[in-house]
Amino acid sequence: MRIVKTMVAVALTAVLVTGCNKKKDESGNLKTAINDFYDAHPECLFATEKKFPVQADTKNSSDTAPWDALVDQGLLTRTTAEKTKLIVLSKSVNNYDLSDKGRGTWKADPNQPGYGNFCYGKRVVETVVSHTPVAGTQPGVSTVVNYTYTIGNVADWARAAVVQTAYPDVKAKLASANNAQDTLVLTNNGWQVQSSGTSSRSNPKTAADGSIVQ
Repeated sequence: MRIVKTMVAVALTAVLVTGCNKKKDESGNLKTAINDFYDAHPECLFATEKKFPVQADTKNSSDTAPWDALVDQGLLTRTTAEKTKLIVLSKSVNNYDLSDKGRGTWKADPNQPGYGNFCYGKRVVETVVSHTPVAGTQPGVSTVVNYTYTIGNVADWARAAVVQTAYPDVKAKLASANNAQDTLVLTNNGWQVQSSGTSSRSNPKTAADGSIVQ
């Protein structure tokens, strides 16, 4: 009987310790919380969600190049057509739409029917550089975490030279570690990301982030 009581006491102690450890502000727990968040929020190609098909003027290579890079990797299809403007004027345009491969890669936006993005990897924390002091151990307290990260589980198409040329932000993020800052809040289930920051490298827009051909 004494042995059974001892085993129960040890088990309860382990549960309590585990629960407390999840609430500590130590780097390991903060790192895990950030990684868990970005498992569900991958790195994506476009600064804003897109809706296909889109059009681009065939005479403007800066407009067509970002889309053509995705055609090269099999994510989009391309067809050419004439676009009439003011009845007597027309110009040649490329129509870009999702391919079968692209639909399998496409991450739909649940808040905007028809819109979505191509996601190419997940943020992985390398080092927690610093975090602001935590005022207690009760749920609701928060801390601002500065950290470095790399991109893991990278899609093959994102490594292609043609894509990295058309989307320099992808090339920059995959080349080395990035700096970022997130705010984490303590809950009954441990630390969770409350608001996510961006990399120290800006997310430059490309022609693919502009308007479609008018």
